[in-house]
Amino acid sequence: MGTNRQEAVFELVRGMSKAEKRNFKLYAARSAANQDAKFIALFDALDGMEEYDEARVLKKSGIKKEQLPNMKAYLYRQILVSVRLLNVQHIGVMEIRQMIDFARILYDKSMFRQALQMLGRAKEMALEYQNFTLALEIVEFEKRVESLHMNRSATDRAGELSDQAESLAKRIANINGLSNLSVQLYSLNLQLGYVRSEKDRKLVTDFFKIRLDGYDDRGMSFHERLYLYEARMWYSYIRHDFVMCYRYALRWVGLFDEKPDLISAYYDHYVRAVSRLLDVLFMTRRHDRMVQVVEKFERELPKISPMTDNLVIVSTLCLLQAKINVHFLEGSFAEGVELVSQVDEFLKKYGRSVDEHYRMLLSYKIACMYFGNGEYKKCMGYLHTIISIPNPQFRRDLQVFSRILHLIASYEAGEDYSLEYQIKNVYAFVVKVNDMHSVQHEIITFLKRIPHTYASDFKGELIRLYEHLKPFESHPYERRPFFYLDIISWLESKIKNIPIAEIIQRKYRNERRGK
Repeated sequence: MGTNRQEAVFELVRGMSKAEKRNFKLYAARSAANQDAKFIALFDALDGMEEYDEARVLKKSGIKKEQLPNMKAYLYRQILVSVRLLNVQHIGVMEIRQMIDFARILYDKSMFRQALQMLGRAKEMALEYQNFTLALEIVEFEKRVESLHMNRSATDRAGELSDQAESLAKRIANINGLSNLSVQLYSLNLQLGYVRSEKDRKLVTDFFKIRLDGYDDRGMSFHERLYLYEARMWYSYIRHDFVMCYRYALRWVGLFDEKPDLISAYYDHYVRAVSRLLDVLFMTRRHDRMVQVVEKFERELPKISPMTDNLVIVSTLCLLQAKINVHFLEGSFAEGVELVSQVDEFLKKYGRSVDEHYRMLLSYKIACMYFGNGEYKKCMGYLHTIISIPNPQFRRDLQVFSRILHLIASYEAGEDYSLEYQIKNVYAFVVKVNDMHSVQHEIITFLKRIPHTYASDFKGELIRLYEHLKPFESHPYERRPFFYLDIISWLESKIKNIPIAEIIQRKYRNERRGK
């Protein structure tokens, strides 16, 4: 067992719940009856350790160093078996697979009738969950059994199974095609963010529109519609078409309103759908609807069973981002920074399981929250975690605006002694990643002039920048930066000498009165 695998068993033990550990001890005690139970001693040694320490493990478990790799491999497998046994009655897919395994045992014993009965129940359950891949596997197994269990109705049965296999294969091909489109669009979003020019828009439209238009949701299954709505949502999101983005995010969530019994089985898709709906509501500044969706999601969440670690992670990410965004819309930054401790606690506990994209996003949102609350050094600290990422092309949109916000926060914090040097670095980075557009150029040009501007001329420079940037708020491509950084509100706050929180709160109150 290599180093990664050794770390894997330690991570697996650390990730077990109290119930899983208790069940493992009972399972292991039975498995180890009349045998040398060294794998249990290894489990006890690993359990409770914060960091892996091989010397401590060897000493505490009494296992020889040369035995350790094999013992870890054995323990790893035993833990997975025990957890599977604990969850098999609660997770539909696991139960279906177990029934297929039981059918194989019956088949090998030439108990064909009982094998077919078991497969029939498994197929019924697979179709109920709309898991067509498993259903097709079962149908293929049924054909295999039927070929050895001939009777007078064998011809009719063979035709029925053949038709069923063909129908399932078409469904699966559709799902594969749609899920591929969805993944490609999501990947494009991580690399590109929003389209930045007419050229970008044409490239995205030419490649994806004809593929998406080839699908019609009439007569589609739950899974086919799920991936179709997800793909169309990402397509609209990347192209700045938030009206269509909202429509498909709403349809995506609506699938689970139609079939709430599938939420537990496909909780990851459900949470992702809610998260995207909340995101587009934030982009379109629909505050009241956002709050409603958050409240509904929090009511539904405890009903999902089992409450797995992955469900806790994805749902917490969804709620934290949504609640932070609500504070952005309200301008309630002082209340919003109270969420920072929850974010830090969450990342401390689950950070290893949260991918870099979400860690960056949370860091950026917290930085913006501190900026809005006038805590510029704390803002800069969170931005630094993004700026220090070695890959400049990963979420380059976030990396660019993290650097620009860091420049503004440095200026606000009075740390402008190295501003010219920082501006040169940021300018070089923006050019390097090919993200120099009008808004970025105007902001950097403004910051370049600041060290050479007299105090009496400073307000005039702010007004000039405001007048240059304001028209870009409604520009189809140049408005993208305003989703990352509310530079207009910051400029208004500087010009009027009013805290940025108060500026945003006024806008929020005016929007509510206008409804």
